[in-house]
Amino acid sequence: MNKQTIRGVATISFYAADHDAAKQWYTEVLGMAPYFDVPGYAEFRIGDYQHELGIIDSRYAPPGATNGPAGAVLYWHTDDLKGTLDRLIALGATEYQPITDRGHGFVTASVTDPFGNILGIMYNPHYLNILESRTAANASA
Repeated sequence: MNKQTIRGVATISFYAADHDAAKQWYTEVLGMAPYFDVPGYAEFRIGDYQHELGIIDSRYAPPGATNGPAGAVLYWHTDDLKGTLDRLIALGATEYQPITDRGHGFVTASVTDPFGNILGIMYNPHYLNILESRTAANASA
């Protein structure tokens, strides 16, 4: 077997034609300002593992990029799926996929942000198990 070469999510990139408005919207959604902010690019560090979310001015989008919702959906874990979904919609997002029970405790939903990006949210018991085991391992080290 080959050594595993893909090790985890490094950065998620969302494009927005109105970069300043997108930066402001995500600051409100996440409850924090970007930790890195230059013209055309802002980056937030999110959650237990400090995953990076980059907001990029659409002028820098790759050729062939779509202006509407498309592509893979990355799901962010939340402990309160309905509350998070309701808050995103109240802040101007549009429901893309309603709350969907995937079985075994996994529940998903997604919205389209005001800039056309799909933002997935999920209650994920596996995420919580991994977080708990890593927290316990760090405490005993």
